[in-house]
Amino acid sequence: MNIFLWVLQILTAVAFVGAGSMKLIQPKEKLQPRMAYVEDFSANAIKGIGAAEVLAALGLILPWATGIAKVLTPLAAAGLVIVMIGAVVVHVRRKENNQLGVPLILLILALIVAIGRFADL
Repeated sequence: MNIFLWVLQILTAVAFVGAGSMKLIQPKEKLQPRMAYVEDFSANAIKGIGAAEVLAALGLILPWATGIAKVLTPLAAAGLVIVMIGAVVVHVRRKENNQLGVPLILLILALIVAIGRFADL
């Protein structure tokens, strides 16, 4: 089970570092063609979401790998579950049902990590 959770943690962290970094680095205008939902949010909100994603991705790996404050790993995963619930709500509200796949998959991965790592504490 530990190896399975590590694989999920790494995959989830890579996805969120990529998505979060893009939101932090790219201006809102450059994100709009690929992420139409950004028009509903301010540039600062997009940067905040990106920062939360990157920090949570680090939280998925570093605490558990170092053994320092291991509780932060399942808390980071739980935080990502909340972020992904928000993403699903935004896509549903905007009637972007074709955009629900990735957020739902990431939500499930983060949920499995949260449950699995809370059980390992």
